[in-house]
Amino acid sequence: MYAPHAPRSAAWITYAIFFVICIIVARLSYLQIYLNHLLHAQSERNYLRTEYIKPQRGNIRDINGKLLATNQPTIHVQWYGTGQYRLTQEQRNTLEELSAILDIPLHTESEKHSDICRAERWGKTCTLAREISFEQLSKIKEQFPLNQNISLCFDFKRYYPYKKYACHLLGYLGSLDVQLVGKMGLEKLFHDRLEGEYGQIIKTINSTGKSLAQKELKKALSGIDIQTTIDIDIQSIAETVFPHDRSGTFIIMDPANGYINALVSRPNFDPSIFLNPISADEWNALQEERPFINRAFNAEYPPGSIFKLISTAAALEEGLIEPDTTWNCKGYVWCGKRKFWCNRRFGHNEISTLESLAQSCNTMFYQVGKKLDIDTIADYAQRFGLSKKTGIMLREKTGFIPTRSWKRTMKGEPWWLGETLSVMIGQSYLLATPIQIARMIGSIFTGTLVTPHILAQEPINTMPLELKESTRAFLKKSMKKVVTKGTGRRLKQLSDITIYAKTSTAQTSSLEKRKLGEKHLEHGWFVGYFMYKGQSPRVIVVLAEHAGSARVPTSIAKDFFVEYKKHIDRIYPTPQINAFA
Repeated sequence: MYAPHAPRSAAWITYAIFFVICIIVARLSYLQIYLNHLLHAQSERNYLRTEYIKPQRGNIRDINGKLLATNQPTIHVQWYGTGQYRLTQEQRNTLEELSAILDIPLHTESEKHSDICRAERWGKTCTLAREISFEQLSKIKEQFPLNQNISLCFDFKRYYPYKKYACHLLGYLGSLDVQLVGKMGLEKLFHDRLEGEYGQIIKTINSTGKSLAQKELKKALSGIDIQTTIDIDIQSIAETVFPHDRSGTFIIMDPANGYINALVSRPNFDPSIFLNPISADEWNALQEERPFINRAFNAEYPPGSIFKLISTAAALEEGLIEPDTTWNCKGYVWCGKRKFWCNRRFGHNEISTLESLAQSCNTMFYQVGKKLDIDTIADYAQRFGLSKKTGIMLREKTGFIPTRSWKRTMKGEPWWLGETLSVMIGQSYLLATPIQIARMIGSIFTGTLVTPHILAQEPINTMPLELKESTRAFLKKSMKKVVTKGTGRRLKQLSDITIYAKTSTAQTSSLEKRKLGEKHLEHGWFVGYFMYKGQSPRVIVVLAEHAGSARVPTSIAKDFFVEYKKHIDRIYPTPQINAFA
């Protein structure tokens, strides 16, 4: 009865089987051909692990090759699991002995112990202690020479041999995810060059994650060394003589090539503190002192009497005074209905232009200021490099020189004559960075404005100082007079060393506020140019914040000269005369 339908049913079954086979073939083709690379990669990820090898970071050296930032080898203790489900009694005894050596709890049921159990169970590793001492290493090697569970891992950690010295130039490293990257100074600016190239290895692991074999794919390449212009011996002297409880900066620079041989900025910090995580309390305590401001480049101060060198240059160049002009200082000058006082209230009596600079008499500058336009003063200040960046590779501020148009635009007021008188002695709206002042002082002696450098490989860039030779000669003569008979005469007792100088006391607020606390006291400056025993001349800039007078920075400079002479004498001792020759 159903026989006629049998061939038709068989045909449908055949078609169904063929259709299923086609689907299976299509699926297999899709997996084997189209998804081949993806599935192969996924399978490899099941048993292959890629790890990166950290390269040694490049060193930072001083101008003589001494290490300022380098890498210190460190040793970590690791527990290497052997795949046992539970720790044996022998392993527990080992952990107890390690606990005593490392002075950390390894034998209790703590979180650290749980990590050890998991590592042991799954045949993995966990770190027991980081950066162990040499004494601890010796004990471990002596007591566990062939222990299969204990593994020593060698690594490198950034190390600053001189700790806080030159920290604002060197900078520091900080954590970014699991890596350390440069966060400030040279460590940040040349991070890619210092870091080097990471190596790469590939490991074969089993189902529990235990390493079975490994192969190196790429070797790690160490970072490139950097040589700075810092002379760590001179830097050490500057760091030692600058009071640790005072804020300010200290710069030693070669005016011929712009090499910065020493730079101190206080408060400072130890770059190594950021190699490990720090707490919020530690960070807040650091921030209170504001130690990360590089006061040599990124802080602006009124220059005070240092600016009188520029005012004198402008007056000489404009023909308003002569080098032999004399002045009668009564202790003040009238401008409108206001008295503008000299630094010596009872006056200097009759005084020459040279003596006015040497003794920092204000009267001459007030009288000249009545004839000198503020825009002309600004022009000469800019010739000396003020209100412009010096071109140093690190971040810096520009300072500020006021002009007539600036005040009209920003203040909505005309420029007043009394403000010109204040500018003549370095006050009013004037601001300059210490590195600008160093560059300015150097230009008086070399006739060129040099770009400051902190790397020895940088090309030397200079531009001419647009002043007459006779004007520069007069400024040099006045700075010599400062040391022999002026405000820096306490330095004249130093023999055999040639010193030119200018001191300055720069107001930060009205004189009536001086009694309100140290923060209202004046900043003290000492700037100079010195030579000793045939060494290249150097520029010195010392700024002591809220010192109240120039006495503090002058004393710092004097201490530096004493120690600098001793340092040079050790390197280049005076030849002994042979009496029997």
